[in-house]
Amino acid sequence: MNLLFDNQISPRLVNRLFDIFPTSNHVYLLGLAIAEDKEIWAYARTHDYIIVAKDSDFNDLSVLCGFPPKIVWLRMGNCTTASIEKTLRNHKEDIEALYIQKRIRVF
Repeated sequence: MNLLFDNQISPRLVNRLFDIFPTSNHVYLLGLAIAEDKEIWAYARTHDYIIVAKDSDFNDLSVLCGFPPKIVWLRMGNCTTASIEKTLRNHKEDIEALYIQKRIRVF
């Protein structure tokens, strides 16, 4: 399962979460740090990534463009990289379920 971390999230998470998400990447590491959201969206769609972001921009794009890619929107406010890591580890099964879902369910 491929996670693509957006700019507001530390690139260090790629290594910190390697044990459970070994194919994850970060926009910075891919040379997409200054790319427009639509370019990141297209990259994620083409390369089968779930985008992990802290702002609503990609959620808004999902409403306009549909999926893929799917989005994990971390609505955590200002927090540490360790807090984000813990949250993603705690929700590993939820993220896996999202990855294999054929359609998005809204609750």
